[in-house]
Amino acid sequence: MTGPTVLFTLSGADRPGVSRTLFGALADYPLIVVDVEQVVIRGQLILATLLAAEPSANGDTFVAAIETSQRVAAELDMMIDVVHGEGDPGSLVSNRVHVTLLGAPLRPVALSAITGIIATHGGNIDRIERLAAYPVTALELDVSGADPTRLRAELTAQAASSGVDIAVQRTGLHRRAKRLVVIDVDSTLVQGEVIEMLAELAGCGAQVAAITEAAMHGDVDFEQALRRRVELLAGLPVSAVDEVRDQLQLAPGARTLVRTLKRLGFRCGVVSGGFTAITDHLARDLGLDYSAANELVVRDGVITGELAGPIVDRAGKAAALRRFAHDAEVTLGQTVAIGDGANDLDMLSIAGLGIAFNAKPVVQQLADTSVNVPYLDSILFLLGISREEIDAADLAEA
Repeated sequence: MTGPTVLFTLSGADRPGVSRTLFGALADYPLIVVDVEQVVIRGQLILATLLAAEPSANGDTFVAAIETSQRVAAELDMMIDVVHGEGDPGSLVSNRVHVTLLGAPLRPVALSAITGIIATHGGNIDRIERLAAYPVTALELDVSGADPTRLRAELTAQAASSGVDIAVQRTGLHRRAKRLVVIDVDSTLVQGEVIEMLAELAGCGAQVAAITEAAMHGDVDFEQALRRRVELLAGLPVSAVDEVRDQLQLAPGARTLVRTLKRLGFRCGVVSGGFTAITDHLARDLGLDYSAANELVVRDGVITGELAGPIVDRAGKAAALRRFAHDAEVTLGQTVAIGDGANDLDMLSIAGLGIAFNAKPVVQQLADTSVNVPYLDSILFLLGISREEIDAADLAEA
């Protein structure tokens, strides 16, 4: 839109009918509403309205409308600020991105550093919205005018030193098109590593833990590391798997994440370098659509130390994501993958959004974004879903 505009910003104590009173008073003027934003914080309202004049309006239209708005503000005991401009300042701005900021807690020094970087890159913060106040503080910033790639790199580096998590995503329909979420199991969906818990029962816990650590950092080939660890489990009664399964604890927020995604029509799955005896149980418990993992060979009630069928390793996880996406009839760009280890990297790289969750350094460096708070449902905030919406849905169902 071209031509003169005027921006009214009304602020003060909130009460019912403020918007109706202002727009009702302006209804008699030949004006066009270009943009409106309103927010209420602790009972204080800020209402910003960008108006343009219709072609039939004369030169006195804005003068009269301003006088009317000032009278309304006085009657409501509120303040009003008036700014003249030319056209819609947001209509020609390119490079729009969503910057999602997670902090537990979020301190002013971190917000200062983040907003400073945005300004340095020529970005303008058009809107800030709080998505959550617990268990983390989550803010979403709509930013325009900054190069997304450079902004993401510098904000990611700053996030690490500020003790916060940041995701930078291009705005647009693709963000709302995510339809499939696939989650790693060990140290992501569940706390701890299943194979290490089995190893403790087999008396080789320290040896297996050392191999696991090397594999998760990418220092050794995953398939070789897995076969070496499974060999150490030879002779363990299969009842040990049931014992470990009963001891497993989901990551905080895991049920909320899956429950909310399913309500929104997402397909959900797990893919694991662990074992089907665990993932099949999780799929039933959480109502998941897909699962893929390795199969332990058991004879006469005893684990043999062998694996049956293809190994779900780094490449196998990516293949499983492709298979799930094909079955769900969605593109890879419509998928979200979540993991913590080097064997998740291929899966994270081909997903539309790859999230490193409390991950090893190499994974945090290569993933699209990192989340380092322990709450798995904080992933929802990266998708633009607010805590208020989550709680409202839970309350409605209850």
